[in-house]
Amino acid sequence: MTLSSFGYLLKEGGRNIKANRQMSVASIGVLVACMLLIGAAVLFSMNVNSIMGYIEAMNEMVVFVQDDADQATIDALGQSLKSDRNISSVTYTSKEDALKEQMNIMEDAADLLEGLQGDENPLPASYSIQLKDLELLDETVARINNMPGVNYAVAPTDVAATLVDVKKGVSTAGFLIVAILGMVSVIIVSNTIKVTVFNRRKEISIMKYVGATDTFIRIPFLVEGMIIGLVSALLAFGLLWAGYDYVLRWLGETGSSWLQMAYANLIPFDSIGLRLLGGFTAAGVSFGVLGSLFFLGRYLKV
Repeated sequence: MTLSSFGYLLKEGGRNIKANRQMSVASIGVLVACMLLIGAAVLFSMNVNSIMGYIEAMNEMVVFVQDDADQATIDALGQSLKSDRNISSVTYTSKEDALKEQMNIMEDAADLLEGLQGDENPLPASYSIQLKDLELLDETVARINNMPGVNYAVAPTDVAATLVDVKKGVSTAGFLIVAILGMVSVIIVSNTIKVTVFNRRKEISIMKYVGATDTFIRIPFLVEGMIIGLVSALLAFGLLWAGYDYVLRWLGETGSSWLQMAYANLIPFDSIGLRLLGGFTAAGVSFGVLGSLFFLGRYLKV
């Protein structure tokens, strides 16, 4: 195919859009709405995972040391915890420090604990740890309980299960939304192309009779679908950016502590903007191409 022929086919694709501008505009409008919902679902899923990660980091697991463990055993236990693949941080609290913390909590009643110094101190030494992945909590607890010097471990099992379920639920819902709206987008483009093919059916028939290949006939419709998808993607990206910035500003100005916590852990659009733009562009072009090919072969049989 020569450069002039390729240029002609591109112009034909643009002419198809102009000839069916009402249908094309309607398709772009619906596609923009679909891609806005897809983008919102992706951003929501990413931000929920970010907030869940912050909440996970706030939930500590406490490992209590056996009372009869010597310092060498305690130090060895600390090294074992630090080297565990699912533990991100380890903080040691001695028996003395545990008693001081308890006295600080009791404030005016701290004198009641004065007689528990030294060998009379009933509080155990402990390690406070944070996990990398709460999905591996049970597995990690089992490993820790088998380490020498461990009396028992206290883990936020119920909280961990809830967080894991929320993350899985959000990820699954986001995937389903993207899949359903992606199929809807392909069908919308295909319907637009079907109208164009129907309106040009006589012209297509003549072109086939004079020897035009199916590829030569298909390219203008592929270009039409790609242009519709690309324009829709860019419009949706711009609207999503503006809407996301508005939501961030609103959250930044609210006085709710919970919303402030969420705001502090939301992902800035600038840090993901290029990836989203690339994803929107690829999705828009893909929807256009797939929509063009979906029914095109059937309607070219003239």
